[in-house]
Amino acid sequence: MFDWDDLRVFLAVARARKIAPAARALGIDATTIARRLSRLEKALGADLFEMGGGERALTTSGLTLLRHAEGAESAALAAMEEVKGQEHRLSGQVRLSVAEGFGTWVLAPGMGAFNRRHPGIRLDLVTASGFLNPSNREADMAVMLARPQRGRLTVRRLGDYRLHLYAAPAYLDRAGHPITSADLRHHVLIGYVPEFIFSPELDYLDEVEAGLEAQLRATSINMQQRMIAEGAGIGVLPDFIGRRDPALTAIMTDAVEITRSFWLVMHGDLRHLARIGAVAEWLQERVDLLTGQRPGQ
Repeated sequence: MFDWDDLRVFLAVARARKIAPAARALGIDATTIARRLSRLEKALGADLFEMGGGERALTTSGLTLLRHAEGAESAALAAMEEVKGQEHRLSGQVRLSVAEGFGTWVLAPGMGAFNRRHPGIRLDLVTASGFLNPSNREADMAVMLARPQRGRLTVRRLGDYRLHLYAAPAYLDRAGHPITSADLRHHVLIGYVPEFIFSPELDYLDEVEAGLEAQLRATSINMQQRMIAEGAGIGVLPDFIGRRDPALTAIMTDAVEITRSFWLVMHGDLRHLARIGAVAEWLQERVDLLTGQRPGQ
């Protein structure tokens, strides 16, 4: 027989792919993590991980155990919620993974109102490079730019948003106004670092004109916004960012308009919790505000 608590250690390492971050998440030292993994493998008579590229990848046996361990975890969490009576309680922690621009410009302005409405909910906004995966319980919820195709997830579209080309008047006075997409080849363009684009939906420039490349690049949409506002060049910004900055001017609006969607993603086992529902309702309200819709429309 194995120690049931070793499954918790196994899940943490399987999700983090490394012992050190798993140890930090569990509050257990790395040596103990390694020892407990070894104990679990010995009890099961199977290797659960293999090393490659500095990470621990699941073996076939590890993948099999992962499926069952997540089922056990889901059952344990559901039991705790039911016994504690928290299913209908507006309290507890919710970890929400979002893109930086969405978190900064759409959610942050409404955080105070959310806290006043639901003071018992501790809401963590995570704007890492790439979305945390609710399917792997890296987060409770995520607002993504594409609909996930796999995982035990509940998914719904929150709404669409639009993006346009923006520039500062000082830049346009200096470099001239582009009229066609082809004219952009003669301008300084600002965009993402291609190697660090964590979602294909962020690859805007090639959609504006095939082959366009940014000369000034940043992994942060907020850094791009500041570069554009300071007159460094032209870039694509969501309207919920560009229209709020008086230092920016939308250009070529008839020729270039990009549409993207926000998708609310949560683990299927959490959808019935009141605190998850409260955050989902608030997210819908925030998206409705930026798209000009009203709740219920």
